[in-house]
Amino acid sequence: MSATVQTATRFVGVSTPRPDVPPKIDGSFIFSNDLSVPGMLYGATVRSPTPHAQIIGIDVRAAMALDDIICVLTIEDVPGDRRIGHIVADQPVLADTVVRYQGEPVAFVVARTQEQAWRAADAVVVRYDPLPVVDDPELALDPDSPRVHPEGNLVRRLHLRRGCRELSAAVEVAGGWETGRQDQAFLGPESALAQPDPDGGVTVQVATQDLHADQAQIAAALGLDEHLVRVVNSGIGGAFGGREDITSQVHLALAALRTGRPVKTTYRRGESFLAHPKRHPARMRFRIGADHDGTLRYVWATLLLDGGAYASTSGPVLGTACYSAAGPYRVPAVDILGQSVYTNNPIAGAMRGFGAVQACFGIESTMDLLATRLGMDPIQLRRINALRPGDPFPTSGQICGPSTPVLELIDRCAALPMPAAPLQPLLPGGSGGTTRGEGVRRGVGFALGVKNTLYAAGVPEHATARIRIAGAGVEIVSAAAECGQGIESVLIQIAREELGGLPVRVGPASTEAAHAGSSSASRQTWMSGAAVRLAAIDARTELLATVAERFAVATDQVELADGSVVVSGRSIGLHDALSDAMLDIERTYDAPPTEPGDPQDGQGDVHVSRMYVAHRAIVDVDVDLGLVRVVQVATAQDVGRAINPREIRSQIAGGISQGLGLALTEHLDAVGGMVRNASFTDYLIPTTLDMPELAVDLLEVPEPLAPYGLKGAGEPPSLSSTAAIAAAVRTATGRPVPRVPIRPDDLVL
Repeated sequence: MSATVQTATRFVGVSTPRPDVPPKIDGSFIFSNDLSVPGMLYGATVRSPTPHAQIIGIDVRAAMALDDIICVLTIEDVPGDRRIGHIVADQPVLADTVVRYQGEPVAFVVARTQEQAWRAADAVVVRYDPLPVVDDPELALDPDSPRVHPEGNLVRRLHLRRGCRELSAAVEVAGGWETGRQDQAFLGPESALAQPDPDGGVTVQVATQDLHADQAQIAAALGLDEHLVRVVNSGIGGAFGGREDITSQVHLALAALRTGRPVKTTYRRGESFLAHPKRHPARMRFRIGADHDGTLRYVWATLLLDGGAYASTSGPVLGTACYSAAGPYRVPAVDILGQSVYTNNPIAGAMRGFGAVQACFGIESTMDLLATRLGMDPIQLRRINALRPGDPFPTSGQICGPSTPVLELIDRCAALPMPAAPLQPLLPGGSGGTTRGEGVRRGVGFALGVKNTLYAAGVPEHATARIRIAGAGVEIVSAAAECGQGIESVLIQIAREELGGLPVRVGPASTEAAHAGSSSASRQTWMSGAAVRLAAIDARTELLATVAERFAVATDQVELADGSVVVSGRSIGLHDALSDAMLDIERTYDAPPTEPGDPQDGQGDVHVSRMYVAHRAIVDVDVDLGLVRVVQVATAQDVGRAINPREIRSQIAGGISQGLGLALTEHLDAVGGMVRNASFTDYLIPTTLDMPELAVDLLEVPEPLAPYGLKGAGEPPSLSSTAAIAAAVRTATGRPVPRVPIRPDDLVL
């Protein structure tokens, strides 16, 4: 349904406090690792030390001989479906006959303490017969390559074509580009607690992004009806896509039912690096054709994504990458071929940007090649070709709606003030002889990003929310997972907007609430926000009627104002207004429908809406030492309508830090399928000292289809920040920078 865009609001559009901030500051917030119940046991996972091997045997005798060991579970102990998966059920709950990546779960140990569980896991003896390792995604496509799965190594192939009879133009440029394997690097490692229930079911408390998806997979593996599996969201220390897939949930639920006692586990950092899917490494080739004045004629590209050992979200990530690969530009002809493949590398899946980050680096880097060939300012080249409302989107042919402010984003980002910081040495104490800065050069880079919001390609999408009103107050019941993105405060703002400012709280998110879908795809504020809005509107009508009947006045004599109920001009509290009455209103919001792209060329109404963003980066590069300091990142972001401007700015800061990490430091290195840097000592994420000055401009051009005109805000900060930093390094050094993260030896002249 279409939602009316509102402009005069009191709570929507205001920077209100988040309810989880005070307890996080004072230390009282309960993260998943803080969970504790009397009599609980502890679990630890036995993981494969090798990336590809046949399992010859599992010997648990030494483990069971240790003190305080309760049991060791293997695939033979799984009573239901033995394979699970976020989208494709191709991943064993515990490895059966083959392991396909380093760290694959083989067995699960239960003990009376966490330390004993870890010791017992180390004592389990698994005999392996090595199999050939497929660690190169290009070789994975070779028909003669060893097969990671019996069906072959191709996860998905997608070919998008529009207007491409011949690809010819006055000017053509081409480039090859590569992005690394980025970890979500959330600070709270995986932790969960499962408890058996009296009805034969189980309750799992876990930090997750999708409660009902977890419920479905746990129930299938346990052979239980879904109503017997209850999933409760626990305090999350970051997510960014890394908590969409199952990690310990099934193991813990299985152990709780086997032992009849609560069972908890917490991953150590090295285990966390191996356990959850990463951002897909990508290899890309781009060709762009244009007229001499810079007008684009075609974009041709091939994208190859390394999906690792299991499918996870490799299918839809490839779709997002391909549909984003021509950027936010007016291009009459596109030919985009994408493939995602299985390898014996770490599993790749969802991470902030979901494929659009990789595609953005490819198209934006090639646009800069074109600007250089034409001798044109890179910003002007983008202005000439920026999408306008009414243009067909280049890869799908959908007509762009009125909320397509690409040109305005370019101009507003370019106009943001430059930093005052002078050029300076990049090492502390440089003036003392380390370097005097002779080799330090400054560069400026610019990039645009685009990505769809909500699900896509015909996947049906809805969210349900409930509003309960009683004398004690108003409660929102929703399964929307709070991942630190601020969804709780947004839902409160929306409910208060429609309920005249009445005080509102959000109840615990669990599968006891109706479906809300995943906190991903920049969708939750739109989807659950719309559901809460519908429920609140109807709750207001019901509340006014109930109070009018109780006080024997006409409905128009009752109103909600300034956080209270007003009856015939007299303000009264909610308790006095309702007495013992309770209102319970549940509503469902259905997203505008999409459709799968045409199987021949990918064309069609595959997306509901898109988010756009512009980034400008300024860097200093020491070309003698290969060091880079990001001085400033400026951004103009299309937010539709800013529900909570302060929280959006916080999202932007966090997203840019991850974009900076991908540009300069973050790559989970796997050689022969073996990870070499699974720790924060060797996997380097940016710190506060690495963060540059930020200049942020929120552009509000309402999206007519969304509640209040909003758009998602979590992913755009990561889309083109990496590409802009890489572009700035190129202008500073003159080096091609074909890959990220950029290595020092890419820069030394």
